[in-house]
Amino acid sequence: MKKIAVITGGGSGIGEAAAKRFAKEGMTVCLFDVKESRAEEVKKEIISDGGEALAFEVDVSDEDQVTNALKEISQQFGTIDCLFNNAGINGTLESIEEMKVEDWDNTIHTNLRSTFIMVKHIVPYMKKQGGSIVITSSINGNRTFSNFGMSAYSTSKAGQVAFMKMAALELAQYNIRVNAICPGAIETNIEENTNPKDSIQEIEIPVEYPEGSHPLKEKAGSPEQVADVVYFLVSGASSHVTGTAMFVDGAESLL
Repeated sequence: MKKIAVITGGGSGIGEAAAKRFAKEGMTVCLFDVKESRAEEVKKEIISDGGEALAFEVDVSDEDQVTNALKEISQQFGTIDCLFNNAGINGTLESIEEMKVEDWDNTIHTNLRSTFIMVKHIVPYMKKQGGSIVITSSINGNRTFSNFGMSAYSTSKAGQVAFMKMAALELAQYNIRVNAICPGAIETNIEENTNPKDSIQEIEIPVEYPEGSHPLKEKAGSPEQVADVVYFLVSGASSHVTGTAMFVDGAESLL
């Protein structure tokens, strides 16, 4: 019986790469994206390659949209086995002094609150048979703090890792595993959701890397490399792994 996976932010970047990897491995993927057109394109590619996929227009910070989509999936397939909670934004990059409260709230709301909403509402569909949840966090807020102006983003990403650990303990009794990935620089389109402000120049501290900021292969990672790790975490190969944050950054955060 095919496993059913929900992937948020499935219309591009890491979410798209994970969706294609999951489908290649025989899973049915349900793509959540704030822009349904993007999810539809990924869905078409997966189907043309012989896989199974569905696309949903879902703002993951909207509880009603999340619950309605999950209910529709459950009614069609009877179960949900995996959640890759990947959607997120960089948001506004600004000094703490100049950052507007609404910009702070938007980043926390989109990244951290939505993680809680997705996990909260998918648990009932996993409790009977178990499942796997993977949350996309970041090296920012967990092992790197040199990206100035990212106080809201880093806080949301640190919060995701703490939440993951609490969820891993709470849900272990149901055989639901919960882990996180912490990517470094990855070639995605997240810059579309980034709004840097001039105030960053006033707070930046010069950081000099020895010979480039990406020790492994001297370049940013690819979405496919992250997707490989995500698939490992949802597969049986990681059946005894839960409560873990895995860094996928080519040693970038060790500099």
